[in-house]
Amino acid sequence: MAQFYFRQTTVTQGFNAPLSLFELHQQIREELEMAFPESYWVVAEISQVTPDRRKGHCYLNLIDKGDDPRGAIQAQARATIWSSRFQMLGRYFEEKTGQPLKAGLKILFQAQVRFHELYGLSLDIVNIDANYTIGDLARQRQETLKRLEAEGLLTANKELEMPLVPQRLAIVSSASAAGYQDFIHQLEHNSYGYTFDTRLFPATVQGNEAPASIVKAMDLIARYSHLFDAIVIIRGGGSQTDLGCFDDYKVAAAIGNAPLPVITGIGHERDESISDLVAHTRQKTPTAVANYLLEKALAFESEVEGLFDSIYMFAAQQLRLSADKLERQSLKISNLTNAYLQENREQLEHFSKSLLLRPKNFLHNLKLLLSDKEQLIRANTKDLLHLRGKELSELSVCVEGMGQRWLHMKEQDLNKLVHCIETEAKDKHKRSQLSFVKCSDRLQYSAQKKLSTDSHKLELLEMRIQANDPEKLLLRGYTLTLLNGRIIKHMGQVKEGDVIETRLQDGRVHSLVVNKDENE
Repeated sequence: MAQFYFRQTTVTQGFNAPLSLFELHQQIREELEMAFPESYWVVAEISQVTPDRRKGHCYLNLIDKGDDPRGAIQAQARATIWSSRFQMLGRYFEEKTGQPLKAGLKILFQAQVRFHELYGLSLDIVNIDANYTIGDLARQRQETLKRLEAEGLLTANKELEMPLVPQRLAIVSSASAAGYQDFIHQLEHNSYGYTFDTRLFPATVQGNEAPASIVKAMDLIARYSHLFDAIVIIRGGGSQTDLGCFDDYKVAAAIGNAPLPVITGIGHERDESISDLVAHTRQKTPTAVANYLLEKALAFESEVEGLFDSIYMFAAQQLRLSADKLERQSLKISNLTNAYLQENREQLEHFSKSLLLRPKNFLHNLKLLLSDKEQLIRANTKDLLHLRGKELSELSVCVEGMGQRWLHMKEQDLNKLVHCIETEAKDKHKRSQLSFVKCSDRLQYSAQKKLSTDSHKLELLEMRIQANDPEKLLLRGYTLTLLNGRIIKHMGQVKEGDVIETRLQDGRVHSLVVNKDENE
C-alpha cells in the first residue's frame, strides 16, 4: 500500500502567500514520484485507443468495472505508450493474441505513475503481458459458447434442412471483397452450366463496425427468407485481427436465429470461429463454398440420372414382361373365340333350319284366323251402320226445329234494338247542336289565352338566349374551350395529347393537354 507524504504548509496571514495551481501540481508530482518510484503491474479494460500516426504514440483510456454485475465503472485513467515502445509492444501483442490493442480487451500491463502539471495523472505503459489477454479472450469465447448453448442457438441452425440443390442464395459480404468476387466468378463460370440466383446484402466484415453491420444484413434477410434457399456468409483471407468479428456473440446469435441454413466461407485456416461452429455448414474459403454448392448440384444431377436409368431399365423390363403376358393372353383369347364361334355356328345352323319350317305353319294359321275375323267384322259393321243412321235422322229433325225457333227470337230482338237506336240518335242530334255553339265559344277563348301565354314564354326564352350569347360571354371576360370545333363540357371529352382551342374576346389560343386533374 503506497503512502503519501505531503509537506505541511501553514498559511499565516501577512507572512506566507497562497500556492498557485501550478505550484500545487508541482508538489503533487514530486510527492507521487516519491510515493511510486517503481513500475507496477495493473489489470484494466481498454475503453478507447487513439494512435497518433504522425508521432507514433498510442493513447489509451482504461477502466475498471470490478465485479459489479451492472458493469458500472469503478475507476478510470489515461495511459500512454510512447512511440519508442509502441512499435515493439503493439507488434508483439498482435502476433501473440491475433488482435491489435482495441476497445473491449482486458490487458495486464506494467506502468509507471506520472503526473503532469498541465495534463494531470496518467500511466506510462512500459510492458504488456499478452498471455493474460489470450486467456481472457479464451474465457470470453467459452462464455459466448456456453451462452449460445444455454439459449439453444449453438445447434439451432444445424437442425434446419439444407435443400438438395440450394440455388437461391442470400449473400452477406462486402461488395468490394476479393472473396465475394471469386465466389460469384466460380458460380457463374462453372463447367456444368448450372445457374444460381444470388443477391448481395452488403455488410462490413472487419473492424469494430462489422458485428452490427452483419446482424443488420441477417435481419433484412430474415424478412425475405421465403425468397431464398440458404444464406452464405463469406469473406476473403485475412489476419486473425480482421476476422475477430466472427467470434462476436451478436453475429453468432443472428446465425443461430436465422430461418435458413447458413454456409460460412470466412477464409481462414486457424481454429473455427464461433460463427463457423454455429453455422449449418462451414467451408474454409469463398471458393470452397462455391465448390460445395456445385458439388451438391452435381450430386443431385447424378442421383436424378441414376434414378432415370433405373426407371428406364425397370420400365423396359416391365414392358417385356407385359408383352409376353399380352401375347399369351391374346393366344388364349383367340382359341376361346374360335371355339365359341364354332359352337354358336352349329347352333345357328340348327336354329335356321327350324325357322324355315315354322313360318309356313305360322302363316297358314294366321290366314285362317284373319278370314274368321273379317267375316265377323262385316256382320257387326252392317248392324252398327243401320242403327247409327236411324239415330242421325231423328237428331237432324230436332236440330232443325230448334234452329227455326232461335232465329225467330233473334229477329224480334234485332227489330227492338234498331228502334231504340233510331230514337236515341234523334235525341242526341238535338243535344249536340246546342252544345256545339257553347264549345265553339270556349275553344276560341282557350286558344287565344294559350297563344298569349306561349308568346310571352317565347319572348322570355329569346331574352335568355341573347343573354347567354357566346359573343356577349366573351365580352364579359369568360372564355370558351373547344376540341375539334365542339365546346368541352366535362373532363371525359379530353385526353392527354389533345390540342384544344380557347376563344377569348380578342383572339384564339391553341394548347396541348399535358395532364388532367379531375375533381374527386
